[in-house]
Amino acid sequence: MTDVAEIWSYLSARPLLWLTCTVVAYVLADGISARLNRHPLANPVLISVLLIAPLLSISQTPYATYFDGAQFIHFLLGPATVALAVPLHANLATIRRSALPLLAALFAGSLAAAGSAILIAMAFGLPEQVIVSVSPKSTTAPVALGISEALGGSPTLTAVLVILTGIVGAVVVTPLMNLLRINDWRARGFAVGVAAHGIGTARAFQVNETAGAFAGIGLALNAVLTSILAPILVALLL
Repeated sequence: MTDVAEIWSYLSARPLLWLTCTVVAYVLADGISARLNRHPLANPVLISVLLIAPLLSISQTPYATYFDGAQFIHFLLGPATVALAVPLHANLATIRRSALPLLAALFAGSLAAAGSAILIAMAFGLPEQVIVSVSPKSTTAPVALGISEALGGSPTLTAVLVILTGIVGAVVVTPLMNLLRINDWRARGFAVGVAAHGIGTARAFQVNETAGAFAGIGLALNAVLTSILAPILVALLL
């Protein structure tokens, strides 16, 4: 038993272990989601968190140790965000034809996401650092972390909120759109991209390719607009 503990102690301190655990957890989660016919509640990111979190807790592994291994995946967020230019370019003609409604929806969505987060946090009397950290929750992680850090927030807290926002958005988007009888895949995709960034976009691609493409457009444009709106709202409201 002592040998097993020593081996685990050795392996748990090595970055490759947690990188492997993260990849394996996501592969398993995606397989579970596929077996459940991509049910909204069977979100691969949510399942991955439910697989990894107990392991970290049981093994008493600090987040810093885990992140040392998983940081390569975190690094890939940057190139993945840049790659969102692909759906923008592929749908450029459609974007031009729908420029006015898209811009109106983008502004309303970005303003509502950041503004409501700040106002709700203020209503609960939360500290200023927490309020600032909440403001970019609906934009993609690399941009959200940069906004939070620049405004004096906590990037760690922002990262948690970004993930929670994405998971909630991915889970509720399909039932909500069906309930509201919104059948246009462009509108459905764009809305989830603005509200639930990459995790919501991944869900949109699972449901419909057109929705996924427009979710990517919403995600990319929301990242740009939120980086402008969040500092203005923080300055005006705090």
